[in-house]
Amino acid sequence: MELLVRTTSLNGYVDLVRSLRTDPLPLFRSVGLDPAQLADPDQWFPITAVAELLERSAEATECPDFGLRLAEIGRLSNLGPLGLVAREEPDVRSALELLIQYLHLYNEALRARITEANGLATVTVELELETAPGRRRQVMELLVGVCHRIIRSLIAPDWSPVSVSLAHSAPADPTTHHRVLGATIAYDQDYAGIVMYTADLNASNTLADPLLRTYARQFLQSLPAHRESPLPQHVRGIIEALLPVGRCTIEQVARTLDIDVRTLQRHLARTGDTYSSLLDAVRADLAQRYVARLDRPLTEVAELLGFSALGTFSRWFHTRFGSSPTAWRAAIRTDPVGPATAH
Repeated sequence: MELLVRTTSLNGYVDLVRSLRTDPLPLFRSVGLDPAQLADPDQWFPITAVAELLERSAEATECPDFGLRLAEIGRLSNLGPLGLVAREEPDVRSALELLIQYLHLYNEALRARITEANGLATVTVELELETAPGRRRQVMELLVGVCHRIIRSLIAPDWSPVSVSLAHSAPADPTTHHRVLGATIAYDQDYAGIVMYTADLNASNTLADPLLRTYARQFLQSLPAHRESPLPQHVRGIIEALLPVGRCTIEQVARTLDIDVRTLQRHLARTGDTYSSLLDAVRADLAQRYVARLDRPLTEVAELLGFSALGTFSRWFHTRFGSSPTAWRAAIRTDPVGPATAH
């Protein structure tokens, strides 16, 4: 099942490309997208095509921070009805939790979560996207930039996070990154996200109108989901959390969801998924990310993906990607885009 994202995710794209003296129409056509769909906020694009469009746009405009520049001109309204409801929540925490709960109404491939510890809160964003390691930089910077902009709009124009984490390497020129994301950015991390003080989560939402909150919630609940169920996304998130601790079984996933195994299997079958297919997809996504980290031992990668031995991981990797993890890593050293992804 192809995962989709609303066309509103590209609000401002055409003007940005033109401002960089480039024609956006050939770029759209090169990835099989119809630019006329941008006129309808209820249209959807395949997320893989959008990610590739952003990469090609960065190359055509010679603008390596293209995704961040697009995030910089974005608004809460880019989220459509979801943004309308979120702006009426009483505080930042409830607004973010609502956005996370209903993300599938905006981007079917996007997952986010909030974790809290020692007075700090981390908002992590992840994307279900099968593509070469070097072809997701722009879309991930767009997502992190949009998340940063949303939080700032809810708190105050001068708000800054404690730090921002990105999974890719540092840019040659970080000027745009610091302008959009703040002074403290960590690169080559295992996740993409924003670290903030827990107190900021409890800050009052400066945009909210209490008299409109009830009506906004009712409006959101009346909206039909684009797909039958976001359950596969929830299962993927649980699998990702359980893999590193060696407890990733279908029984444990079902227990976490408070349903029995047969019910879980039946619900997944309705969307054409199985536990095994989702487990393999999560491993494939994480494997590309972890193996691309040249400083991470492959034995550690195998453990993080729930394999009992390096040999078992290597055989699975070769079957999935057509080469050993060692050869994949060597290819990344010579070509940042990396080898083509096998399906």
